[in-house]
Amino acid sequence: MENPNIIVRVATADDQHYGKTITDEMESSAKARGTGIAKRSPEYVQLKMEEGKAVIAVTDKGEWVGFCYIEAWGHEKFVANSGLIVNPAFRGHGVAKAIKMRVFELSRQKYPDAKIFGLTTGLAVMKINSELGYEPVTYSELTDDEEFWKGCRSCVNFDVLTSKGRKNCLCTAMLYDPAEKAKEAEAKAANMRASSITLLTDVQPQMLVAANGQMHHKKKDRTFKGNFKLFERWIRFKRYVLLKTNGGGAASSSRKKFFLFNLF
Repeated sequence: MENPNIIVRVATADDQHYGKTITDEMESSAKARGTGIAKRSPEYVQLKMEEGKAVIAVTDKGEWVGFCYIEAWGHEKFVANSGLIVNPAFRGHGVAKAIKMRVFELSRQKYPDAKIFGLTTGLAVMKINSELGYEPVTYSELTDDEEFWKGCRSCVNFDVLTSKGRKNCLCTAMLYDPAEKAKEAEAKAANMRASSITLLTDVQPQMLVAANGQMHHKKKDRTFKGNFKLFERWIRFKRYVLLKTNGGGAASSSRKKFFLFNLF
């Protein structure tokens, strides 16, 4: 990190006095962005600290710098890293990335078999998630735990979510699936062990032929390629469409023009 005086660590009960400062900044930041997050009380944040399910960043002098916490959903089949917030005075120093990496490690330690997911409107967070192995997914791949979705009620875009049947909203869903990552690692190791592999480039879908003559379909790679400028344009288009009322042909035509002239 650029600032050696900032410490990123697992929060404890001794950090509970930061609770109100953290939740006040969460609310203020959401209003400034014009979007929303599930509103949390200082008591809820303090509970996460007590449970050892939060990561906090502070200076060596005790000034609060940043925060993020863990929530488990669907009988611990899913885990969300939620409430990422950084003190405005310390933004631009790599704090958010350091916190995300630490809370990701903590999630893997506490829930090694759970899928880790997040909903965000921030391109910087999407980039960090991508570096950690998350991939953009549809909402249907997230938890169906009603308690999780109830948390969206305090978001300013909750009406958008409900009008779309909880299938889409302004947030982008990203998911880390440990089972899928393990399969990818096994496949990579198997390919490295193979003495000879011929790639058939003229066959669709692509196939791998092993030395023993056995053919395998190559799994489609859906890894996020990191084209963030294009992705940012897609987010703008998504916001434009979802925040527009469902109109007639004129509205549809204007959306097409927006897509053609701004996305590419």
